[in-house]
Amino acid sequence: MAVQLVLTLPDGSTREVPAGTTPRTVAQAIGAGLARAAVAARVGGQIVELDRPLAASGPFQILTDRDPEALGVLRHTAAHVLATAVRRLFPDAGIGFGPAIEDGFYYDFAVPRPFTPEDLERIEAGMREVVAADYPVVREEVGREDAARRFAADPLKLERLAEIGDGEVISVYRDGPFEDLCRGPHVASTGRLQHFKLLHAAGAYWRGDERRPMLQRIYGTAWFSQKDLDAYVRRLEEARKRDHRLLGRQLDLFSIQEHVGPGLIFWHPKGAMLQFQLRRFIEDVLLARGNQLVYTPHVTREELFLKSGHLPLYAENQFPPMGAGEGEAEGVRYRVKPMNCPMHILVYAAQQRSYRDLPLRLTEIANVYRNERSGTLHGMLRVRGLTMDDGHIFLRPDQIESEIFELLDIVDLVLGRTFGLEYRLDLATRPAEKLGTDEQWTQAEQALESALKRRGATYRLDAGGGAFYGPKIDIKFDDAIGREWQGATIQLDYQQPERFALEYTGADNQPHRPVMIHRAIFGTMERFIGFLIEHFAGAFPLWLAPEQVRVLPISDAQAAPARALRERLHAAGIRAALDDRSDTLNYRIRDAELAKVPYMAVVGAREAQAGTVALRVRGAGAKQEILTQDAFLERVTDEVRTRRRGP
Repeated sequence: MAVQLVLTLPDGSTREVPAGTTPRTVAQAIGAGLARAAVAARVGGQIVELDRPLAASGPFQILTDRDPEALGVLRHTAAHVLATAVRRLFPDAGIGFGPAIEDGFYYDFAVPRPFTPEDLERIEAGMREVVAADYPVVREEVGREDAARRFAADPLKLERLAEIGDGEVISVYRDGPFEDLCRGPHVASTGRLQHFKLLHAAGAYWRGDERRPMLQRIYGTAWFSQKDLDAYVRRLEEARKRDHRLLGRQLDLFSIQEHVGPGLIFWHPKGAMLQFQLRRFIEDVLLARGNQLVYTPHVTREELFLKSGHLPLYAENQFPPMGAGEGEAEGVRYRVKPMNCPMHILVYAAQQRSYRDLPLRLTEIANVYRNERSGTLHGMLRVRGLTMDDGHIFLRPDQIESEIFELLDIVDLVLGRTFGLEYRLDLATRPAEKLGTDEQWTQAEQALESALKRRGATYRLDAGGGAFYGPKIDIKFDDAIGREWQGATIQLDYQQPERFALEYTGADNQPHRPVMIHRAIFGTMERFIGFLIEHFAGAFPLWLAPEQVRVLPISDAQAAPARALRERLHAAGIRAALDDRSDTLNYRIRDAELAKVPYMAVVGAREAQAGTVALRVRGAGAKQEILTQDAFLERVTDEVRTRRRGP
C-alpha cells in the first residue's frame, strides 16, 4: 500500500495523496483553472517542477504567474532555451552558467569571438524556433560517472560537477537537443515561454575572477505577458537615457582614467560641487544632532585589521600589504584602510570614558579603498576608491533604542523629506561567516528588532544579510523609474568593543563594555551621486545643481548689466555663470538646457532698463516670466535655503 502524504494548502486545509503524486495532479484535483495556470509548486520551502513526484508531507502551494517566484522559474527555462539556440548556431560553444536574475536571465558561453548584434538577432530567432517546438523540459537524476561522460566536452560543466558533494543529487535537464547540468526548477515545456527578448552581450570572467577565462554573456528578459515585456523594455530605454556614465560625460561631472586604474573616480569641478554640497548638508545635519567630526589616517599597520577581525574575513576585498617604513621593525606591514571603524575605535580608546560621555558619536567623510574585482566595477556605482559618510556611535546598552530612533529620524529627514524618496527597511540577520557567539548575535538582533517594533516601523527580514560583526537595518528605495537601490545602513556591533576591550566607567564606578553602532546615511558619495544622476536624469534640484543660474544677455549692449546681475547672485551665494558669447540667444538657451541648468535669466534692453529678468525654467520650453531682480534673488535664495526639489 502506497505511503500517504498530507499536504497543507495556503488556506490551511489539507489534502491526503499517495507518495509519488505530482504537483500537477494535485492542481488538477483542486480545479481545472488552477491546473491551466500552474507554473511550478512550492513544496516545503523548495520550488519544484509540476511533474516532480512528491516525497514528503508538509506545506504545499501551486505557483501561478501571479506569484513572483514563478517568474524566476520561467526565466531559468528561458536561459536554457537561449543555450539551446546558441548550441544550434554555434555547435562548439562551451557552456557555463545560465541563471535567472532580477528582471531577466543570462547564459555564459566560451566562444572564440564576442557575439555581435546580428548574432543576437539570429539567436533570438532560434529561441523562437525552440519555443515553437514546445519541447518538454525533462529532469533526470544521474550518477557522477554518467554526468562526467555526458559533459566530457564541456570543461566548465565538469568543474561545476566536481564541486557537487558526495551524496548530493546530480540532476540533468533536457529540452529537445540540449542537455544541461542544473538544479532547476523549470517550467514544463519550452512552449510556456512566449514573451522574451535578448538585450545585449558582454564579456564576463568565468566565475567573476579576472584570472579565469573571459566568456561571452548574453543577457535577456522574459515575462508572462507582452504588456509586462513592453513596459520593461520602455523602462530600459529610459534607464539608458539616465545612465550616470553617459550623463557624467555629457555634464562633465567625473571621469575614470585608464592609466590610473579602474574604479578610481576623478571628480571634475561640477561633480566635486555635487559632493561638496552633499558633504556640507550631511555634516550640518549630523553636527546639529551631537555628532563630532574626526579625521583619521588612510593607512595603518596590518595588525589593526587583524585585531578587528577584518583579516582574514575581509582580506579578499583589501589591497595587498605594503612594506614597513624606513627604520621600522622587519616584518611590519601596512594596509590601505577599507573602512574606518577600527580608526574610530582608537579615537574612543584614546582616553578614559564615563557613562556620562555616552553616546559618543564620531563622524568622518573619509576615503577608503577596496580591491573589488575589475569585472564587478560599474561607473560610480561599484568602485575601488570610496568616499564614505561614515559614523560610529559608542553607547550604553540601555541607549540602543533611542539612538536607533534618532538615526531613523535622520534617514527620514535626508532621504524622505529632502530627496522625496519612499524608502523601506530591511532587518538583516547573522550571515554564515561571522564573529562572536550565537548568544551575542541573538542579543543584537533582538535589540534591533525591538527598536523597529517599538517605533511602529514596517520592515522586511533579510535572513543572513548582516555584516560579519553584527546585524543591521538597511534602507532601500526606488528611483524615478522604479529600480531599487541600497541607501543608508545602521549596524549594531557587540564584537568590536569586545575585541578592542573598550570600556566606560559606569554610575557604579565599575568598568562596563559599550556597544557600537556603525552608520552611513548616503553610504558612499560615489554610489549615492551615481544614483542621484540617474534618479534626476542630471536635472538636479536647485540647491544641489553645480550651476544654478545662467545669465544670458541678448546682445553685447546688455553685457554689463548681465555681468552685474551675475555678480549680485554670486554675492548672495548663488552659483551663477554668465554666457555672453556672440552666438544666438536660442543657441545659448539650448546649451543651458543641455547642461540642465535650473534657471536661465535673460537680460534684454527692456530688462536692463527696468532692472528685471526674463526668467526661463529648465524643461519649461519657451515659457518665460518677467521678475524684478529683487524678486528673482529672493526666489532662488529661498529655494536653496529650503532645499526644494524642483524649480
